[in-house]
Amino acid sequence: MTFIVVIGLVALVSASVVWFALSGVSNLFNPTRTAQDRLGELGSGRKDDSFIEEDEPEGGMEQLAERLGRLAKPSSEEEEGKLRQSLQHAGYRNRHATELFSGVRVGLALILPVLVLPISIKLSFTMGAGISLVMMALGYYVPMLLVQNNINKRQKRLLTAFPDSLDLLVSSVEAGLGLDAAFRRVAVEMESASPELAQEFQMVNHEISAGVSRVAALRHLAQRTGLDEVRSLVNMLTQAERFGTSVAKSLRIHSRVVRQKRMSKAEEEAAKVSPMLTVVMIIFLLPVLGMVLMGPAAITAYETIVGS
Repeated sequence: MTFIVVIGLVALVSASVVWFALSGVSNLFNPTRTAQDRLGELGSGRKDDSFIEEDEPEGGMEQLAERLGRLAKPSSEEEEGKLRQSLQHAGYRNRHATELFSGVRVGLALILPVLVLPISIKLSFTMGAGISLVMMALGYYVPMLLVQNNINKRQKRLLTAFPDSLDLLVSSVEAGLGLDAAFRRVAVEMESASPELAQEFQMVNHEISAGVSRVAALRHLAQRTGLDEVRSLVNMLTQAERFGTSVAKSLRIHSRVVRQKRMSKAEEEAAKVSPMLTVVMIIFLLPVLGMVLMGPAAITAYETIVGS
């Protein structure tokens, strides 16, 4: 009877924590924001609390995630800023992304030891405690690894389409469009080829339309992507606007440099294939080849020795 009660309590706690974790992950991985969020970020970064209470009430799960997230909250503002920037690079733009992410880490650190509790109680205390600590560490650190993996994948997708978007930007500027109109045109044209890059360009246009200066909007673009190529483009456009140089000529030079850089990176990746294949051949093919060549001779020698 006691064992049944323990199992029931474990199942109840596991279901509750799993429900919380799934809700937190759903809220975290939803990168959409409302117009009020964007205006709040473009303005003072704060919104009227009474206005939020009326039109945008926060859900109970977000409040619970924020409270749990305080347990894993970064100790300094610098670390919190780095975490927020990492989540932006991964494409998570929810205004509670840092709190939800920290809450998910704490929730998973509590979930996994509870899930293995029925197995741990059957083992020795040392073994059960070790398994629980390992599962707790996995629940706490695996989300950060997943975020880093998403950052790498997203930056790779953005970088793949970036040279083509620069060519479109050069063509638009040389056709007589202003820089803001060229960004709008490129955002429309790139929507089918690279929706993420088109969305980044659209956010630049929205910020400029909301009253943010072009230089600040471009800097926000570099901060959201985290790409050196985009940062170089922002610096180049900033200098061209400050010193009055030709934007079209600067864009064309930068487009050529980015394309050459992408080609060099592709050649570097291709050059790594040969050493990797050599290691694979030594580990997997060489032993098999040795068995094929030496096997018949070894069998013949064995039969000769045994027969004699």
